[in-house]
Amino acid sequence: MTQEAIRHERVRANGIDFNVATLGSGTRLALCLHGFPESSFSWRHQMPMFAQLGYRVWAPDLRGYGGSTRPSGVESYALKHLEADVAALIEASEAKEVVLVGHDWGALIAWYYAMFGRVPISRLIIMNVPHPALAEKGLRTWRQLAKSWYIFFFQLPWLPEWGLARNGCAAIGHAFRSMAVDKSRFPDDVLRVYRTAAAAPGALTAMLNYYRALLRGFRRNRRRGTVRIDVPTLMIWGEVDTALGKELTYGTERHVSNLTLRYLPNVSHWVQQEAPETVNAMIEAWLQNLHVPYAPGAAS
Repeated sequence: MTQEAIRHERVRANGIDFNVATLGSGTRLALCLHGFPESSFSWRHQMPMFAQLGYRVWAPDLRGYGGSTRPSGVESYALKHLEADVAALIEASEAKEVVLVGHDWGALIAWYYAMFGRVPISRLIIMNVPHPALAEKGLRTWRQLAKSWYIFFFQLPWLPEWGLARNGCAAIGHAFRSMAVDKSRFPDDVLRVYRTAAAAPGALTAMLNYYRALLRGFRRNRRRGTVRIDVPTLMIWGEVDTALGKELTYGTERHVSNLTLRYLPNVSHWVQQEAPETVNAMIEAWLQNLHVPYAPGAAS
């Protein structure tokens, strides 16, 4: 199967019309959740691999992104609604087995869903976002606070939208290429996909409302706490992440009973797009209960 075979469907779930990139068939679902400022397109290298392994792959544009519905108001992007989206998508798929895959914001949603989601999942794959308990601990340090400056900037009204929208959303493209180690993975045609999606009416506000809702709901989420995750979990981490330090992964095993953790040296935050061959080899081995290879140059 190739990327060209990927098709798009409209899926109604939790009151949202999701634009879902899909490939493959069967009752085993790989549900892939993208991050900021991405879209379902960010999973283009993984979707054929999952389909070849016998999974039906769904990669939705998250609420507010791409071709999916953009509800108004900051509260519409609170974690409880994002978790409910995942449950409703799984129910709509009628899958018998679910691998939940998340990167960046999608990984944060996936962490919370693995702890509190109402529809069970069988496996969890996390990329470049720490467990919520470790993220909160990290944000108490000046080192991580300095890296997370953009979260606080995004709380401002209208100014972040104005800055990101200038020159055809040039800042969106810059975010990928400037952070990437292998910049050849982000040619102009790839960046154009993300810039065009962000330029759609209301898209930037919806995307930024994830961050606004996260801080406004901080105390609520903290009161909920965390619970130990028992489903088998694969965590993949690009070490050259300018937004999130590698040290935020230390201690993940205290929160996940069955954890496989692999680091990718010389790879940025955009791990599955920048090193798809290595990431796919890790996922494929892990799903088949084989030894998960280490990345070139990584300590074994």
